[in-house]
Amino acid sequence: MKARRCSLTFRGVVSAFLISVLLEPGAAGLVFQLHELCKFCDVELTSCNGTGICKTNCGISSICEKPTEVCVSIWRRNETNLSIETLCHNPAEPLYGITLDDYNSTTCVMKEKNTTTGLAHFCSCKGAECNEELIFSQSDRIIEDGEAVDPTPDPLESNHSLISAVLVSMLPPLVMVIAFFGMFYWCRIHRQRRPNRQWESSFNFKRKPIAGGLDCSDACAIMTDDDKSDSSSTHANSLNHNTEPLPIELDLLVGKGRFAQVYKAKLKQTTWNQFETVAVKIFPYEEYASWKNEKDIFSNTDLRHENILHFLTAEERKVEKQYWLITAFHPKGNLQEYLTHHVISWQELQVFSSSLARGVAHLHSDRLPCGSPKVPIVHRDLKSSNILVKNDGTCCVCDFGLGLCLDSSLSVDELANSGQVGTARYMAPEVLEARLNLENIESFKQTDIYSMALVLWEMTSRCEAIGEVKDYEPAYGSKVREHPCVESMKDNVLRDRGRPEIPDSWLRHQGMAVMCATIKECWDHDPEARLTAHCIAERISELEDEMGKLSSRSSSAEKIVEELKIPVEVEIPEEEVKITEIQNIIAVDCSISDKK
Repeated sequence: MKARRCSLTFRGVVSAFLISVLLEPGAAGLVFQLHELCKFCDVELTSCNGTGICKTNCGISSICEKPTEVCVSIWRRNETNLSIETLCHNPAEPLYGITLDDYNSTTCVMKEKNTTTGLAHFCSCKGAECNEELIFSQSDRIIEDGEAVDPTPDPLESNHSLISAVLVSMLPPLVMVIAFFGMFYWCRIHRQRRPNRQWESSFNFKRKPIAGGLDCSDACAIMTDDDKSDSSSTHANSLNHNTEPLPIELDLLVGKGRFAQVYKAKLKQTTWNQFETVAVKIFPYEEYASWKNEKDIFSNTDLRHENILHFLTAEERKVEKQYWLITAFHPKGNLQEYLTHHVISWQELQVFSSSLARGVAHLHSDRLPCGSPKVPIVHRDLKSSNILVKNDGTCCVCDFGLGLCLDSSLSVDELANSGQVGTARYMAPEVLEARLNLENIESFKQTDIYSMALVLWEMTSRCEAIGEVKDYEPAYGSKVREHPCVESMKDNVLRDRGRPEIPDSWLRHQGMAVMCATIKECWDHDPEARLTAHCIAERISELEDEMGKLSSRSSSAEKIVEELKIPVEVEIPEEEVKITEIQNIIAVDCSISDKK
């Protein structure tokens, strides 16, 4: 039998404290009936052998629920062990089939009783924690005038003991209450103040990332995304093997592709009824191969990088007959949508292109920044709709359904079976022509570079630095239909050697001229003449440095001119500005072939 324990709320503890103070001598003569304070540990094993005086060694004190309840201790012996049970109980009600008869005592004198569960020793008493000390022998009681009497403590001393006991019993719940509210307050403030690292349009600061990506410690740790959807899930980068699926509530359809649909969703937290916003990519059962390929690539811990979409977990939803990938959610959407609705500044173009190049460089690299070996990965479907814009203004690569791990153990036949994959508009000439060099895994990376060049051109076409900015168009624009086939792109790219147009007006901006030169090198018809992703990242980083120096030199002169209000004549050379001359602004050792 288990007696109910009175819960100590904050208000109840304060009330008990005030009552205890009022019971102190001199408290205006007021008398209140206080609930008993007893040891309350239910059944615990003990070393007490049932003789002499024993301590219960119970570490829990509890205020009884009702004023009629008294403190009780029960000692039992069975074939294997000894035990003591401490509790509060109303003496008017039977306990294990017996009636308590000595509950008015201030000491706990044990008496043998025949209960419904066998022989046991009972004692009951009134007084603060009076059931802590168990007296098994009458000789241990105080003898006065030849008669055994219960030792009665001094009233003043008893009151002080009661107050001390109440105060001691108040400390644990008070500490727990304070800790609870402290944690609650800290979590709320932390979530509100957690830096979103929003990218400032004024560019008062200069973002200077390392071209190679993260350092060793960052590359080998779980990344946290810059917006409210962080990646601290304990299920990160693995298949959710729990029998129950994660508590995810689909919210809004945000994208649809050939193989899957993408939803904005709420991942419910276990406490405080809060949720984390995530993205859920849902594959139908028939697209298992695509789901598995993307899951396997995402599950590679070496993939973690600030410019690669952060993966949380994968699930097989048997009830819905679906396969899910759960990732971080980026509310700004993909790059194609962003460029459709926004004209970007020169600084934004630098950050977009630099972060994209760093992400692709990390995919292609065979080493982590800390030097550990890594299996290179090719995306094989790079396009503006497979690149997301993060809240801090950088980009991250997503959608690895067609990705390929360039494991050195792969044979030529296995590579050949990978097929002609990708989106026709962004396919490299050698992919369109089906003449990929399967003997060299670098040839797969070179196809990604061509596709990235088209994305860089789309970014550039929407940058205010080129002068007149037209509405967004994908690469090749109106030269081909909206969803061109492979044969149509062959005519344009292979037969006519066509590329998206770069007007001369774009080259009047020094930085833009370097950017256009980089784009041209990346979409070269000869795969081996193209730059590497690492080289592109380094070149854009150097370009940012050089343009920053030019900007700082000119800012003081512009300020003087503005203050004096003197018209300044700028002489523009009549001859066409040559890209090769402007490229001398930077000097980056790019590891490309001399074949060009």
